[in-house]
Amino acid sequence: MKYAYTIFYVENVTETIEFYEKAFGFSRKFITPENDYGELISGETTIAFASTKLGNSNFKKGFEKIKNSGKPFGVELAFTTENIETDFQNAIESGATEYEPLTEKPWEQKVGYLRDNNGFLIEICTPIKPK
Repeated sequence: MKYAYTIFYVENVTETIEFYEKAFGFSRKFITPENDYGELISGETTIAFASTKLGNSNFKKGFEKIKNSGKPFGVELAFTTENIETDFQNAIESGATEYEPLTEKPWEQKVGYLRDNNGFLIEICTPIKPK
């Protein structure tokens, strides 16, 4: 068994892929001709986006759609960086919304939280240094 994908259901796949390219520097792997599914080159595990229309066809019992208002779902994407202040600010300038500012944790890791253009929670953090 290998963890291969995380798929987020969104209203606009192309817009979301473009946001992640601009805000976080990921590269587009592909988007289907129907614009209902796309993937980013993001490391070992693929981050993918599918349209809510495609989700509705996959899940006959339905699913809870993300909202860009109120509190976010209790799940996050976490991205590590050595340039946290610059990358955090670039994400905001690219359309992310600050949810919690950058802070220093007791274990000497800097962490901040954003919401993406759909409302999903994103953690930007420095790598944890082994002691």
